[in-house]
Amino acid sequence: MVESDHRVLTYARTLVPPPGWKVEASGGAIIITASPSTAHAHTLWLVRHQLDAHCPSDLMPSENTDLVSPGISRLRNPDLTYFPCSVVESGGNEVPAEQAAIAVEIVSPSNPENDLVGKVRDYPLMGIPLYLLIDPRTGAVTLYSEPSATGYHRQWTGKFGDRVPIPAPFDFELATDGLVRYPA
Repeated sequence: MVESDHRVLTYARTLVPPPGWKVEASGGAIIITASPSTAHAHTLWLVRHQLDAHCPSDLMPSENTDLVSPGISRLRNPDLTYFPCSVVESGGNEVPAEQAAIAVEIVSPSNPENDLVGKVRDYPLMGIPLYLLIDPRTGAVTLYSEPSATGYHRQWTGKFGDRVPIPAPFDFELATDGLVRYPA
């Protein structure tokens, strides 16, 4: 861990963004993003509805929860994640990233590199076993799995309309035919 990265993470954890904004820290940088569009919200709703239906009873969903990995100076805030219900007993606003069962991101049109590059790099380092990446700009869906210190070792790629094989602990096929692309 680089000391400057740790200082950035420490500082990012003190920030209180205005409503509708979120703060992340990665690679010595603070990333602040704005509220999503209605197309983004619709996609998140469709995906969450299906994941909720297949969610084990010991996991809970959460939107825009801070996942933190202090050992590698990372703070990320996925659009949707599921983690053990027991996490609420520890209180606070952050969840240890390695407890997340999945992170779901809908690519932002204003900062796509954050989801397509930064989080593809960070989530496996943070120990997040599944990363579902939905890109309404292009109509693409990618599921990353089998994380390690060098990245995700498996990648499933499809397009809107395909069924995404979501493995355990959810173990179902996610329907994507109702997803909509961002307006041109």
